[in-house]
Amino acid sequence: MNNSGQNHCLPPIKQEEQKLYDYLLQFTQTEAPAKVIERFRHLFIRGTSNEDPSLRLALEKIVSSPNAEQEFKFFLNRCCHIIIDRWQLQPYLQEEIPELIAQFEDASPPAGAHSRTSRKIQQLVQNFTKSEQYIKLRRLARLLEEKQNNNTSKCLGDLIQRYPFLHQHCLLSEDSSQEFKRSIRRIQKKLQRRYELDLSRYVTYRVRLVQTVRSYKAANQRKIPKEIIKPFPNPTLLSDRELDLAIKQYLGKVEKGYSYRDLSQNFLNNLTRSPSYKSFKNDLYEYLILSIDSSFDRHNFNQKLYRYLQNILVDYHSQQLNEFLLIRTCTQLLQFFVDSQINLEPDLFIQLITHLGETKLIGLLLKIVLLCSKTKPYLEKRFCILFARYESSLQEEVPWLIKSLENWQIASSIHFGSVDLSLFKII
Repeated sequence: MNNSGQNHCLPPIKQEEQKLYDYLLQFTQTEAPAKVIERFRHLFIRGTSNEDPSLRLALEKIVSSPNAEQEFKFFLNRCCHIIIDRWQLQPYLQEEIPELIAQFEDASPPAGAHSRTSRKIQQLVQNFTKSEQYIKLRRLARLLEEKQNNNTSKCLGDLIQRYPFLHQHCLLSEDSSQEFKRSIRRIQKKLQRRYELDLSRYVTYRVRLVQTVRSYKAANQRKIPKEIIKPFPNPTLLSDRELDLAIKQYLGKVEKGYSYRDLSQNFLNNLTRSPSYKSFKNDLYEYLILSIDSSFDRHNFNQKLYRYLQNILVDYHSQQLNEFLLIRTCTQLLQFFVDSQINLEPDLFIQLITHLGETKLIGLLLKIVLLCSKTKPYLEKRFCILFARYESSLQEEVPWLIKSLENWQIASSIHFGSVDLSLFKII
């Protein structure tokens, strides 16, 4: 690829960066992955590449520029994605991507370099491994490690493959290429389909098991052959009992004989009775507190929730409800429940889990999202922020967050996915 005509229109440093981009693209297209990784390692990790002297000079100018401390991480991230985007297009090469990203784990300390340029490269690479760009690359590596055994995983970050709804928020950034965005969406859809299929198979297995047990009991036969029904494993990290409770909660009747979808539809159908935005918020408050268990400090919490609601968009109180007001109100509520940074007291999310349990709390959030499906990505972004906050924590340290993510995966699949679990009502 010859971009020389275009390169002359770029600022000097951008021209040097483009030389490296063109070089990476060329050898990624023509050489085997092992050779690509070797070249990448010598160029960036060791800073000792003996390639074309003009490339070495270009890299030297890049790392010596006045803005290198701030800009190098974006340049290096782009270099990685030139290779990644090419390999993503070919499924048999995707397994090489974690190996490429793993090269940064072997980066040498700057003090060990023999030249000033090499020391500078290694220092900037070391800084890169502390950046948000590198964190996203590590998440990508975990996502693509198909052989990863979640049973032996240690930290929360190792579970990202389990939660497709986190992928776009946790892996993409504003400067992500269109190729990379499409690749992530493909992976996301593939994993979501697999999850929904496994969940459906598990429910089918459970229903068949229950029906078989009932038929044997009806025939006064107590001994049921173990091989009569082939078991299907629970596809979640919840216990069988927790999974049963979650499916029943999000699929069945929860309040006054109504399901979550019934409750949201009834509420939306009655909105015409709200003469103003202020009265809508009063009705919304009543809609929400029905989900708060009486064992919780309802009086104290209800006051905080009421005050928070009343302080949302106060200048619009006399206006009629519209889509803008509905979306803004629901997103503000989701932030109130999930983001402890803006709550009137710390860790409200954890407090609610303690008193309501993960299943009921996710049900409360579901009630909000069902009022306005456009707020679903916003809630999932809040989950991504929580995930990032505890990403390096050991899994046994954050069971409440894992159970919350598992419950949302179930609730979201039932209400916004293509899975049909209606058979579960037979149990």
